Amino acid sequence: MKNAGLTLSVLLLSGCMVGPDFNAPVVKSPPTWPQGKAVSHVVEQGLDPHWWNIFHDDTLTALIAESAQGNLDIQAAGARLLQAQAENSVVTGESLPSVTGSASYQRARNSQNGLQDISGLGGKEAYSVWQPGVGVSWEVDMWGRLRRARESAGARVEVSEDLRRAVLTGIQAETASDYFRLRSVQLQRENALQDLDIARHSLKLTGIRMADGVATQLEVAQAQAQVAAVESTLPVLEQQEAHLINALSYLLGKEPGALTQRLRGARPLPLTPPEVPVGLPSELAQRRPDIRAAEAQLHAATADIGVATADFYPRITLSGNVGIQAMQFSQLGNWGSQLYSFGPGLTLPIFEGGRLRGQLALKKAQQQEASLHFQNTVLKAWHEVDDAMVDYDTGQRQRSQLKIRVDNDSAALDAASKQYVAGATDFLNVLVMQKELIAARQTLVVSDASVSLALVRLYKALGGGWGGESSQTMN
Repeated sequence: MKNAGLTLSVLLLSGCMVGPDFNAPVVKSPPTWPQGKAVSHVVEQGLDPHWWNIFHDDTLTALIAESAQGNLDIQAAGARLLQAQAENSVVTGESLPSVTGSASYQRARNSQNGLQDISGLGGKEAYSVWQPGVGVSWEVDMWGRLRRARESAGARVEVSEDLRRAVLTGIQAETASDYFRLRSVQLQRENALQDLDIARHSLKLTGIRMADGVATQLEVAQAQAQVAAVESTLPVLEQQEAHLINALSYLLGKEPGALTQRLRGARPLPLTPPEVPVGLPSELAQRRPDIRAAEAQLHAATADIGVATADFYPRITLSGNVGIQAMQFSQLGNWGSQLYSFGPGLTLPIFEGGRLRGQLALKKAQQQEASLHFQNTVLKAWHEVDDAMVDYDTGQRQRSQLKIRVDNDSAALDAASKQYVAGATDFLNVLVMQKELIAARQTLVVSDASVSLALVRLYKALGGGWGGESSQTMN
């Protein structure tokens, strides 16, 4: 008996764990980042979680901080995290003893013609029954079913945490992207107004030359058409500006037009730094929240196999009740009024119609899917990083050539205008150079924004943006 009790005690304390143990998958990474040919390039230095600070734009910094607090998608992700934490508490509580208290009072009278009269009154008189008590129940986790369930629930909390971080990084990147697009559109509008002044000056000059008899009505019509062409771009740019301001308002959880006064007016696009810290390639898996979430999901799916496997084994439950029962309130303190019961209970699945096997097969298939999802997430992450680095490098080189084009087109327009005034060329050359300069200036502004947007995509792909969030943001 002593040996049997000792053996039972060891089993109760240690208990075996059925099902596979989770081992974090190994993520292969390149030894170094690819290096581009542009002036601004990536360096393997520590990545600042507040990566937007490299742009040194106070408005951008404020918008990102407000989006982290006011965005409804982030708040919804926070609510899902609270749900996962609550579910984890429920699962954890199932592995602990359950203690319940009860107290009852009953006034009754038995039938005189019934089969049994426990009161001894023959059904002639009513009687009272007082019964307070305490019940305890605890499932002995012999096979690790409850421990595997806790393991799975804990991993799902990690999934929710990382998915919330993924939403946060996405909103931060989207806020920065919309901000750069807004500044680009506003600069395009400023350029269009300057181009409009140039076109109107040419129209005025053509009108003077026509009055002097050295220009034709065709040239005047061409100049008027150029003015109208430039003016026609202004409503489209104003529309885009309004939409982008509203998009930023939405990201911050504000009503349409809430940021109009604050964001209206052109400002230069922030300059990109000469060096872009991106951390080490080996840090990507630990930093990107979607990779972390995929790994935690694989962990949960692996633990679920253990839960399904444990369902094939017997369940042992220890239970007991202690109470008092008396027909008079004054008798509740008597020793004879005490009652108790205790003992183990055993349940063993004998026939389930294939339900348990189907459940186990389902969990194994889900674990296989989670493994493939993890591999796909890692592969997608590397592609996104590589694409963003290529975009950032090539965008800078394109921008350098566009600057040269704008300078040359500006000089060519100036020369053509002087030749036209001197009568050495016709207005068509002036018109052609105006169009070239307008297109080049607008393309350069778009290119500037594209470089900044590529850098935003790079930091999003690297998983930056959540490591330095405040505890207030996480709650």
